[in-house]
Amino acid sequence: MTKLELYREYPPPGEDAAIAEIVRISTETLRKTYLPDNKPVRRDQHVKDHGCVKGEFIVEDNLPPELKLGVFKEPKTYPVWIRFSNGFEKSVRDADKDVRGMAIKLIGVEGEKILESDRFGNTQDFLAINYPTFFIRNAIDYVDFFKQRANNQMIKFFFPGLNPFSWRLHEFIVANLSISNQVINLLETRYWSNLPYRLGSRAIKFSFKPSLITNTPASAPASDNYLREVMTEHLKTKPAQFDFLVQFQTDAEKMPIEDPTIDWDERQSPFQKVATIKIPVQEFNSPAQQTFCENLSFSPWRALPEHTPLGGINRVRRKVYEAISALRHELNQVPRQEPTGDEVF
Repeated sequence: MTKLELYREYPPPGEDAAIAEIVRISTETLRKTYLPDNKPVRRDQHVKDHGCVKGEFIVEDNLPPELKLGVFKEPKTYPVWIRFSNGFEKSVRDADKDVRGMAIKLIGVEGEKILESDRFGNTQDFLAINYPTFFIRNAIDYVDFFKQRANNQMIKFFFPGLNPFSWRLHEFIVANLSISNQVINLLETRYWSNLPYRLGSRAIKFSFKPSLITNTPASAPASDNYLREVMTEHLKTKPAQFDFLVQFQTDAEKMPIEDPTIDWDERQSPFQKVATIKIPVQEFNSPAQQTFCENLSFSPWRALPEHTPLGGINRVRRKVYEAISALRHELNQVPRQEPTGDEVF
């Protein structure tokens, strides 16, 4: 068995073909789901948004040299748009079990980006969910997942037959744990990248950890859309704030690049703060702002090379996110545009 090296990727045989098949299934499913009389065409995942809010991303002063890279290379404040969302491919009641997403778009990031369609843009995206690991190991497994999802038989992805050796029991446990925690206030929930990225030549994961905690109710309201309602009520009178944290890979075996179902132990490699995310008091529910939110695209590959996404699932996302964004905007007959930070609604 090959000894794994720190910060190095190990693409498996057949990955390119698997990714191409996932793109085919994803775009075909989107076309079938959204026929001409069913508009607007939504995302294929993280469909339901709970709100897009404006904020600031403030890079820390006096970071050590190993952290002063990419957007963290100097103290700076970036305007940001932040989209909060559910994880599944359809809009469901907020009380239903699901993961929650927090996607941040920094504005005013200078330098050439990795994403081909936005190479000379000035935005950078960071995507995270409220669980530290992902439930699919690689692109080959993802093909099977997409096929079973398309047939509404996702349980067969985890348990494809009677032979226990074919079961994906670990993935099943991770998937269930990731949706087990009920979220009441999205502004007071922790989020993790759950996939690795570069920070210069090294590998990291990142996390958004809330740093202003208020008196959030102990139980969720009865409304089907309570997450938006709680966030609306919170931001009427109180700001929100997150610490942006990074965690270095320090053990290639115990903290793998290519298996996102494995958690990187914080005791072995503690998270370090590099920036603060501030969300001021605001209103965000106007129809114009909701349409703006719907038309935004997020991709982990909209990034400076110093923040290159790593691992097989991120390599899947590079092709799939780009294909879905292009198709969605084409079918909706709206241009793909990045925000400037000057938007007023």
